[in-house]
Amino acid sequence: MRVMLSAVPTRSTPPLKPSLQEQLLAIMDRKHHPAWPRFTEPGLTKEQLAVHFRHEYLTYVRDFPVLLARLLGQSPPSDVRAALAENIFEEQTGKLSLGVSHPELFLEMIDGLQIPRSSIERGPLTPEAVAYRAFLDEVSFSTPWVVGAAVLTIFVEGSVHERAELSGTREVLPVDEAVFAHPMVKHYGCPPEKLRLIRAHRAVESGHRKDAWQMVSTHAQGHENVIVRAVSQALQAWLKYRDGVVRAMDAAPVNVSIVAA
Repeated sequence: MRVMLSAVPTRSTPPLKPSLQEQLLAIMDRKHHPAWPRFTEPGLTKEQLAVHFRHEYLTYVRDFPVLLARLLGQSPPSDVRAALAENIFEEQTGKLSLGVSHPELFLEMIDGLQIPRSSIERGPLTPEAVAYRAFLDEVSFSTPWVVGAAVLTIFVEGSVHERAELSGTREVLPVDEAVFAHPMVKHYGCPPEKLRLIRAHRAVESGHRKDAWQMVSTHAQGHENVIVRAVSQALQAWLKYRDGVVRAMDAAPVNVSIVAA
């Protein structure tokens, strides 16, 4: 006698959740503002450049070593302490590259553009810039430290090219060519010798990128959702920050004395 077997309903297997690295890379793929091409072409006034660079400097460039130091102050594991300490040391002293702090190298570029430092080191910030900085302050102080590390070392220090950086497929010009091709040199008259910040970044950034991903991936267990949410919030705050900077640049009054400097 043949026994008829009834079909047993099967459950569909839910799709695998992307790895933490893939989720973060998907966010970094979107770290691009539509107004960015304006900064790679000629046509901006020195007043507009001053607005842009003032926001970069006061929102995070000047105090980036301090933001990192707050993570170190939370007593993360020893491997993380070493990576953070090295990053802070270079940002604040430059002694792993050119012997000058990165904020000072940033201002050196400002000197090369013949923009008064006073217009960069103080001045109004847009509400979006204030909000973005407040977010960076919050994550740098908050626990667990790995969330702040993801925001500061992966998002803030990283770029839309992060995926290619990690895979080793990003093509970049040799550093001398990159300096001469930089928009501030090519279009806005910054002497190449005043753009040493690019050389400092080239000297250390590869190691910093590896350290960033290593420290987050190694110590993320149990915090993955919070990390992804925080980095996503960072992207949204950054995009609004860039919107505000562009608005402020377009509203910048022309100061003949700065243009003629």
